[in-house]
Amino acid sequence: MPHRTALNAPVFAPTRSPRSGSTRRCTLTHLALALPIALSLAGHAAAQTPPAAFPTKTIRFVVPYPPGGPTDLMARMLQPELQSRLGVPVIVDNKGGAGGNSGSAEVAKQAPADGHTLLLAASGPMAVNPSLYASMPFNPLSDLVPVVQLSAFPLVLEVHPSLGVKTLPELIAMAKSGKPVLSYASAGNGTPQHLAGELFNTTAHVKMGHIPYRGAGPALNDLLGGQVNVMFDILGSSLPHIQSGKLIPLAVTSRERSKVLPNVPTMAEAGVPGYQITGWHGIAVRTGTPQATVDKLNATVNAIFKEPAFRAKWEAIGTPVVGGTAADFGALIKSDAQRLGKLVRDAGVTVD
Repeated sequence: MPHRTALNAPVFAPTRSPRSGSTRRCTLTHLALALPIALSLAGHAAAQTPPAAFPTKTIRFVVPYPPGGPTDLMARMLQPELQSRLGVPVIVDNKGGAGGNSGSAEVAKQAPADGHTLLLAASGPMAVNPSLYASMPFNPLSDLVPVVQLSAFPLVLEVHPSLGVKTLPELIAMAKSGKPVLSYASAGNGTPQHLAGELFNTTAHVKMGHIPYRGAGPALNDLLGGQVNVMFDILGSSLPHIQSGKLIPLAVTSRERSKVLPNVPTMAEAGVPGYQITGWHGIAVRTGTPQATVDKLNATVNAIFKEPAFRAKWEAIGTPVVGGTAADFGALIKSDAQRLGKLVRDAGVTVD
């Protein structure tokens, strides 16, 4: 009699060896092989997912100096323009101290590397301080990524009217006589204002004392109040006081005269041959920030600088519009770290 399959037997059930359980082991083996492949595919898909659009939240614009100085002025001029073009709030946050090191280090070491924290990068902490300080809280070349250069500015040597001098030769004669003993104010040790004064001491063969402040704003306030009588300052912050007669300009520190002070001679023209020093500002972000974010920030600032009305306002503070590529700005930082570092060493400038 032919064999019949029972009506309640599952005809699709696999035959299993009673000795080895090979079917179960085969199934588990297939799963074990398939799982890593599935996870790899999922990871690959995640890696291919594009990053969230930038920006997605409020941008903090860190100025490593107190309010009122030229660095702060530039940030506040850019703030509404960035806010309008990027479509998110932009907040200026002043973090002064240690010649610009404190605020710069906060961005370089603590800020998320996502482009939502910008540094108003100045030539002091970015190019001078590594040669000035025995140790630095950050490395400008490795901890920060350059975005775009903003300024290239001369300084102006200016005095309080009570000093009684109106030309650079008169100031030099007074400094050499020691009557009175002269001191100059600066935005802090190692800042362009400080280096300008030390270079003046060296090239004019005088010895004016140095009074460092926690930023150009406080130094300028004391100069206006007559507590100090001499200062090298950025044109942008001093220009209104020069125009009102509260300060007397003696010379500018660039090779050529400033367009906003055409009647003021250069240091070389006024009697100090070979004297020339300028500073700069830019924007930087923490290393690790996506390149697409850096590119967008660079393009945004360059677009702002193309607006005629903004260009006019920017140039009115004594600096030309710069802009350009992130690579251009990075090359400037590296070259000035060498050039200004040599000036620091040659002049024996210290933070003490």
